[in-house]
Amino acid sequence: MKNIYVGNLSFQTTEDELRGLFSQYGEVQSVNLITDRFTGQSKGFGFVVMDSRGGQEAIDKLNQTEFGGRSITVNEARPRENNRGGSTQRRGGGGGGFGGQRRGY
Repeated sequence: MKNIYVGNLSFQTTEDELRGLFSQYGEVQSVNLITDRFTGQSKGFGFVVMDSRGGQEAIDKLNQTEFGGRSITVNEARPRENNRGGSTQRRGGGGGGFGGQRRGY
């Protein structure tokens, strides 16, 4: 299976339209448009899962083509980084606000 990222979608694009576009290249297992959790509005990107051979052909043929009036980006999805839970690492910075470092001037 190939997980495919599809970006720069029109906010009006439906999962059925995306399924129809990709089904030209093979069997589509699933389509998932990403929406804002509070408004339900599309974020303009989504993911399509399909068989590896058809998925690669879809990437090759559809990347930078026009769909819904926009030039879409189609490529293999990268694994999602787990940024929830675990350690909360702070980078640099320091004592902003009250009680920061004291300097002996």
